[in-house]
Amino acid sequence: MSMPSTSNARAATAPISLPIEGMTCASCVGRVEAALARIEGVGSVSVNLATERADIRPTGPVDRMALIQAVRKVGYDVPADTTELAVEGMTCASCVGRVEKALKAVPGVTDATVNLATERATVHGMAVVQELIAAIEKAGYEARLVDTGARAENEAAEKKDAELARLKRDLILASVLALPVFVLEMGSHLIPGMHAWVMDVIGIQESWYLQFVLTLLVLAIPGWRFYEKGFPALVRLAPDMNSLVAVGTAAAFGYSLVATFAPGLLPAGTVNVYYEAAAVIVALILLGRFLEARAKGRTSEAIKRLVGLQAKMAHVSRDGRIVDISINDVILGDLVEVRPGERVPVDGEVTEGRSFVDESMITGEPIPVEKATGSAVVGGTVNQKGALMLRATAVGGQTMLAQIIRLVEQAQGSKLPIQAVVDKVTLWFVPAVMAVAGLTFLLWLALGPSPALTFALVNAVAVLIIACPCAMGLATPTSIMVGTGRGAEMGVLFRKGEALQLLKDAQVVAVDKTGTLTEGRPTLTDLEVAPGFERNEVLAKVAAVESRSEHPIARAIVESAVEGGVELQTMTDFESVTGMGVRATVNGARVEVGADRYMRELGLDVDEFALAAERLGHEGKSPLYAAIDGRLAAIIAVADPIKATTPAAIAALHQLGLKVAMITGDNARTAQAIARQLGIDEVVAEVLPEGKVEAVRRLKAEHGRTAFVGDGINDAPALAEADVGLAIGTGTDVAVESADVVLMSGSLQGVPNAIALSKATIGNIRQNLFWAFAYNTALIPVAAGALYPTLGVLLSPVFAAGAMAMSSVFVLGNALRLRHFRAPLATASETAH
Repeated sequence: MSMPSTSNARAATAPISLPIEGMTCASCVGRVEAALARIEGVGSVSVNLATERADIRPTGPVDRMALIQAVRKVGYDVPADTTELAVEGMTCASCVGRVEKALKAVPGVTDATVNLATERATVHGMAVVQELIAAIEKAGYEARLVDTGARAENEAAEKKDAELARLKRDLILASVLALPVFVLEMGSHLIPGMHAWVMDVIGIQESWYLQFVLTLLVLAIPGWRFYEKGFPALVRLAPDMNSLVAVGTAAAFGYSLVATFAPGLLPAGTVNVYYEAAAVIVALILLGRFLEARAKGRTSEAIKRLVGLQAKMAHVSRDGRIVDISINDVILGDLVEVRPGERVPVDGEVTEGRSFVDESMITGEPIPVEKATGSAVVGGTVNQKGALMLRATAVGGQTMLAQIIRLVEQAQGSKLPIQAVVDKVTLWFVPAVMAVAGLTFLLWLALGPSPALTFALVNAVAVLIIACPCAMGLATPTSIMVGTGRGAEMGVLFRKGEALQLLKDAQVVAVDKTGTLTEGRPTLTDLEVAPGFERNEVLAKVAAVESRSEHPIARAIVESAVEGGVELQTMTDFESVTGMGVRATVNGARVEVGADRYMRELGLDVDEFALAAERLGHEGKSPLYAAIDGRLAAIIAVADPIKATTPAAIAALHQLGLKVAMITGDNARTAQAIARQLGIDEVVAEVLPEGKVEAVRRLKAEHGRTAFVGDGINDAPALAEADVGLAIGTGTDVAVESADVVLMSGSLQGVPNAIALSKATIGNIRQNLFWAFAYNTALIPVAAGALYPTLGVLLSPVFAAGAMAMSSVFVLGNALRLRHFRAPLATASETAH
């Protein structure tokens, strides 16, 4: 028996993402999650109301169609996907027919069209991409997925815009029709003389007929959306927000209908109409939905802005001339021309030219970076004044910008631990509200003053309308969307949504030294010359001697000389003196470079540099000495310099009340010296990678929740062990698998910014949840008439509808405040924002 291949096993357990249509509140989320969780092979399910997506993690093979049917069975829909495939090997119309036939035979495909000229197949339906490609290959052709990130984003935006337009149209129609109903009925109670005017000019019965017609139009046209979804959900014993509105308005309208056309069926004294309640409730809830949809659109603006950074066209060298082609048609290895002021279209390596490139959209850092032959450039960044020619090293979905967009989308769609409690509550919330409304009706009918039936109806409708759990369902996901999007603008990418919640509780931040606190490469930091010697002359001679050595210290001296424009002199007779240093003849002069013991062996006194040596030792640097023609010429120090942004970052972490620990493989003396300079609280030095893991464990045991900051490659085990791992993402490997958060700037400044953003976002979520729960807890009893016996106060269904609509708008408005979050350490994009 053959064993299944690893790739097949991986494909079977790959995450599945489904768009879901028709969800309006948190109880919808719970219902969809429960339906999907019952499907065989499904491990975990996370449904997000704000992004309208279900993310499924399978434990084995899962039938995609079974997932879609499960969603539809509970009253929601999975819209058909559009998949675009590039097909190779077609030569004529019969090939087109063969590919179309093969695609249409794949389960879940509703339609497929193939274009011979563009060699593209467009497939509509629910089929899995791998199955589509397999079907084409079985028919004898080759296929691959065309990356349509920007196009898919545009389609989604168009769909949302269309829904917003429909809501706006329905809101205007409902408002125009409901206003006269409200004026006729409520005006009689509120405006002196209005009742008499209606009696004399229109007549009470005629006024009711007019209200009936207008309200019927409101319920049948703009209000129909509530009934077509609400009643089927009720029949399935899975009521949602639409069910609450449908039952409440239908009850008010039905009662008014009987009062208008068959008043004899009602007890004496209870004949009254509530058309205005039914009509105005629909108008107000549509207003809430419209404002909600508009605000929801703004929560994903960060993604839209990131997609907007992608260039649309590229100047590509083909057959010896430059042609303009779509960004989707650029292939790996293409030579791409980038003109002054243009966005770099794809990730690449510069093959020709020199320029400065603004990379602030990736790193958040304001200073443009110089690019020359051999430099890596990132798609979406802006070329300044020079022209560049580059070779494409990543295109489509593989570019850094595409990876960033994917990371932000994943984080926005993720579910925080705090949301699990909310989901459990809201799943039972709507049925509980309907039970409370039923109990309210019965209690008022049995115990209420005359006319008891009227009181019972009005209060039961008020309970149904005010208790919609929309605000509860939106409280968490909208804050996450806005918070993670704001983070992306600041160069802080949350790979996992949970990191957003865990980071705010960090007690200690452990940092790797090399490449995190420091630049990560040795540099010549000090060169002091003895009297009678000239600095550049000494540097030229020392660099000439060291040019023969591959030691990092030697390389640093040579690089410093070259970067400073010092010309290296001719060297002969190079000799390495074991354990001491090196010597050579440079332009006829004898040059010796090494430690203090080498100088002493040469009979030279290094005491004249005693003060400098003491200072360097205090800074954790090991001094070298240079002698020229038997005279002590200079003291030299090479070290890994601290990044200019590090001191401010450490200070900001201390201001946030955090302990800072340094974990490094470097020697203890150097580590302690750097810790003294930066005010670091704890040092763990001379540890191997596995020692870093042990150090993180100890910090967790001693201090509590620990965040670890490293470069994401050699620090992978420690990043994984920490409660939250933050990777300094200075390379193009954005998706550092072991990290929870990626700091694009390559600077430690991203850490206090990430922690402050975490605190702000979780604080925002708590405000939202408090409002959503407090609002329902306080107003359901009021709507049920709890204040009537003592204060004589009842809540009109119309005010209940207004309060319900405004609660969702409040939650969304509060979440949107995070768009203006100010980081403790402002980045370039922060300043621009």
